[in-house]
Amino acid sequence: MEIVKAPTDPEKSRPYFYIIKDKEVVTQADENGKGVAYLYQSDGRMVSSAGFTGNVTDEKELKLLETVDGFKELIHSVGVSIEMEDKDKQAEFVFQMYGKKDLYGGGANLTTIVNTNSKEERIKLSEVNWKQDDDIPGQIIIHTDAPNQKAYLSVRFFLNDGFDAPEQVEDKPVDISSAAYNHMIEQSLVHLGNTKRLVEAINRAKAGKDVNICYIGGSITQGAGATPINTECYAYKSFLGFKELMGAGDNIHYVKAGVGGTPSELGMIRFERDVLRDGTVSPDIVVIEFAVNDDGDETKGKCYESLVRKALKLPSEPAVMLMFSVFSDDYNLQDRLAPVGFRYDLPMVSVKNAVTPQFYDRENRILTKNQYFYDMFHPTNLGHKIMADCLINIMKKAIEKEPDAEYNPAYEDAPAIGNTFDDVILVDKKDNIDLVYVQPGGFVYTDEVLQSVEMDLDLSLTGEFPYNWMYDGGKGSDAPFEMDVECKSLVIIMKDSGEVDAATAKVYVDGKFVRDLDPYVNRWCHCNPLIVIDEPVTGKHHLEVRVDKDDIRNKFTILGFGLVR
Repeated sequence: MEIVKAPTDPEKSRPYFYIIKDKEVVTQADENGKGVAYLYQSDGRMVSSAGFTGNVTDEKELKLLETVDGFKELIHSVGVSIEMEDKDKQAEFVFQMYGKKDLYGGGANLTTIVNTNSKEERIKLSEVNWKQDDDIPGQIIIHTDAPNQKAYLSVRFFLNDGFDAPEQVEDKPVDISSAAYNHMIEQSLVHLGNTKRLVEAINRAKAGKDVNICYIGGSITQGAGATPINTECYAYKSFLGFKELMGAGDNIHYVKAGVGGTPSELGMIRFERDVLRDGTVSPDIVVIEFAVNDDGDETKGKCYESLVRKALKLPSEPAVMLMFSVFSDDYNLQDRLAPVGFRYDLPMVSVKNAVTPQFYDRENRILTKNQYFYDMFHPTNLGHKIMADCLINIMKKAIEKEPDAEYNPAYEDAPAIGNTFDDVILVDKKDNIDLVYVQPGGFVYTDEVLQSVEMDLDLSLTGEFPYNWMYDGGKGSDAPFEMDVECKSLVIIMKDSGEVDAATAKVYVDGKFVRDLDPYVNRWCHCNPLIVIDEPVTGKHHLEVRVDKDDIRNKFTILGFGLVR
């Protein structure tokens, strides 16, 4: 019999805290046909996880986690364990540091091979080959030998001498059948609203007529945090709940159009393409979820209200439901956006109202933030289920209630916030190009490296705004992009990027400088809408986009425009 011996120089016991604890991840296919999963730690995600997963409250320790230098000061070693159904496999764990100059290629990688039987491996920071360009902790990458592999990941940080960690508390299982859980879901109801359109959609479905249930929003609607993203997201879970209440027939169809990191300022422009599918989909129910994304809406609610009105005015007269999601710091914009729902008497649910108060009720708490949040922005599978149950609760109440006889939203009355963009349309190389005159200059190429999302139930990725104008200073002319347009308002959609060759540009309207366009503001492959014209009346304008000359940063992409005539 083999005798396991104790190490001759055992590592001293060190305080630790978790940033990831038994988190379910599912790998997707990489370019080699193997499996890969990404868990982003930048933009405050890791700091937030240290708080709600690791119970860290020490402000100094949390601050140190923001940079690689601070990370090295605080952390002695990183403990990693992975559990998969097949306990005889191995997975590769990579913690990638982002670089100052080269975001994805300039930083060090903390790497180890992990057995899939939950055995913890340690990465000692003293043994890492750190780099001069190291900036911030960036992302965790899991590599498996095949795609569609489910794994449970735990990552904990062991601290250097002189630092202490709080007690790590185990979470209690959540009883989703309990009266307390149901009461929590009830608290999500902000406003039942006029149910006429919703009941009519239910009746059409029960009669066997085709009914389309559509979702538009940010990364939470895309399904971020859900594993797998296509079937565990709140959109699909609520669709299944709606479908059961509507007769469960094959005549009930699902349309999901979430795009990560984007506000309703972009949602209103892509609505026809991503939700209506260029006229092939006629919505009966539209769920709108932008309550945690719309801080980026330059109009502070006018774009959101314009999107809501755009949906309400469709010939199919859909029922519009508003979902207010929440971040781990209890942030959302429902106070700004709810007046739109009240203005048009719409059903509204707030997951913030449901889960946030009970997070702080230690005696009666149903679930912790660690159980609800996958990271600081996105829900876990359980969190997505809670969101779905909040929406399903609305439909149940609509069925139980005496139906409203009339629904007549007075669009001509004063809007709650503003309706400047009610009639916004997308202009790119494919759509509505006849409404403008374009001289592309050096923007003669088409960018195929795009922000891509999982639409509907598809796990494959669909690129956003593929009919774009790309400038490549290393190939062709450096002439500016020029467009003659007659409009009241114009939104340019630019591609953000963290790549080293992403150029900056400037926008000029009628010869006057309007704004800088910098793809490094967000530093990831991302669709970014920015207003360049906003006038009270329609007029003729000449727009130019001039790329700033640089030998290295010499690529820039205009994804499209949002035009109001």
